[in-house]
Amino acid sequence: MSKFRTKALGYGASTGALSRRLFLKAAGSTAITATALARAGSVFAQPAITPFAYRTPQAALDDLKQRLARARWPERETVSDWSQGVPLGKLRALVEYWRNGYDWRRCENTLNGFAQYQTRIDGLSIHFLHVRSSHPKALPVIITHGWPGSVIEFLKVIEPLTNPTAHGGRAEDAFHVIAPSLPGFGFSDKPSERGWNADRIARAWAELMRRLSYDRYVAQGGDWGALVTTRLAQQRPSGLAAIHLNFPQVISDPVPVPQSPDEQRAVDALARFQTEDFGYYQLQMTRPQTVGYALADSPVGLAAWIYEKFRFWSDNDGDPEQALTRDEMLDDITLYWLTNTAASSARMYFENGFTPASRVELPVGCSIFPGEIFRAPRSWAARVYPNLIHWNELGRGGHFAAFEEPDLFTKELRDCFRHLR
Repeated sequence: MSKFRTKALGYGASTGALSRRLFLKAAGSTAITATALARAGSVFAQPAITPFAYRTPQAALDDLKQRLARARWPERETVSDWSQGVPLGKLRALVEYWRNGYDWRRCENTLNGFAQYQTRIDGLSIHFLHVRSSHPKALPVIITHGWPGSVIEFLKVIEPLTNPTAHGGRAEDAFHVIAPSLPGFGFSDKPSERGWNADRIARAWAELMRRLSYDRYVAQGGDWGALVTTRLAQQRPSGLAAIHLNFPQVISDPVPVPQSPDEQRAVDALARFQTEDFGYYQLQMTRPQTVGYALADSPVGLAAWIYEKFRFWSDNDGDPEQALTRDEMLDDITLYWLTNTAASSARMYFENGFTPASRVELPVGCSIFPGEIFRAPRSWAARVYPNLIHWNELGRGGHFAAFEEPDLFTKELRDCFRHLR
């Protein structure tokens, strides 16, 4: 982490000393009043926000390659498609590239090129990216990933969001970007007790934004990040002005009888999901510890578990590499492997289960991508989002919107929040 970033943001490993220096410099030679000292004391008492950078031990990378080389493979599938899961030939090719062609250090260096931090909230150390725009009127946005995602999903949108004038936008489109890792994911701590559901995470996000001194901000999320963002809006913390979702939480229980072609298509897609793609959900929701043993021990098993989701949830014609490169998918898979978070991330399902739609009073924007698990109908969204400020159905992109289509994702956030500035 560069010294410049730490000093510019006013926090770091030596938060107290730096704050005192800034305070005394501002005070100059004037008498320091009791009120001023009290204000300074509140700064010193803030929980620490410390710079973060990650360097994987070489031994961990060597161990990964050795495990990949020793993999025991099953026989090939008895079908000619993905209907039984990842085809043997596809996974063997991915694993061969992972072992002999893939470079984690490249991803690691990219991550470490962004300003990253940690802070302890509600007993857990939370990792987050915090990249501030140089534009003075930038709007802070906290963006939240889901499973099997990570903050890696957002690396291609950070620069366009924070520096719009270099990426086809205007200065007034600028955002300050805050991208935390969910508890149990990536570099955030793993909960050791029950209770870290979307509500609790949303409260932690509100506290994070308070610590960063943002008194007005917006939030964005997809997958579990959409549920966390929805809960944040329902809690209505001070400063939250609006939210944007690329996976709107609009499924009621029971699912309503379809009244239009859009609603029928959504019902049909949900039915396919429940019959063809729901096994992972049921397993992680009920037995995350059991599946965790297999995924923590076998990188090939972990790769198959996540690679399958890139195939079925991204916008492609049968090959996930039409939506994401091998390197991009392996960046995400390798992060899960190196942090050993297969079991802890699966507990997100155990803690939340199925959560039906519930009303959000704050302004809500929605972007609907065609490769999504199901395309939410606007009529369903209107029932739970009475203040719907943005709705757009796009021509390409899938569940991993920022990862697959960073330019479209960036434009959606700009368009959604433009009139709130």
